[in-house]
Amino acid sequence: MIRVQRAAFDPAEEIAALVGANRRIGGVVSFVGLVREMAEGGAIAAMTLEHYPGMTERQLEAVVAEAEARWPLDACLIVHRYGRLEPGERIVLAAVASSHRDAAFDACRFLVDWLKTKAPFWKLEEGPAGARWVAEKAEDQAAAARWAQK
Repeated sequence: MIRVQRAAFDPAEEIAALVGANRRIGGVVSFVGLVREMAEGGAIAAMTLEHYPGMTERQLEAVVAEAEARWPLDACLIVHRYGRLEPGERIVLAAVASSHRDAAFDACRFLVDWLKTKAPFWKLEEGPAGARWVAEKAEDQAAAARWAQK
């Protein structure tokens, strides 16, 4: 399941809804991304996330489907926000539930690596020196490369 939304979310509520009454689940692994107050460009007053509605949801659905094909998962969730966010606010939740912890850990890391490198979101950081678009990082690309199909 995926959602792209402007509104804030509560990770505990999202995970409870994801698991529901499914008693096959042996573990849930989650990642919550937050807006930092500092980045390579210095202090951050706010971050604005932009995306292409429709295209974004299709690409997130495709990566969830790929995770479900690679690992035995019982449930999978991505909630990603857009709009203007301030330091400390939640940006993204990736949560994966499986009967086995290894599958949940691997699938969650796969989703987060994909979100950092291929998700169609653009980030504009605002700081004392003005606004700047966040550039792609080599270390994020290297982390995502481990998941390349062989």
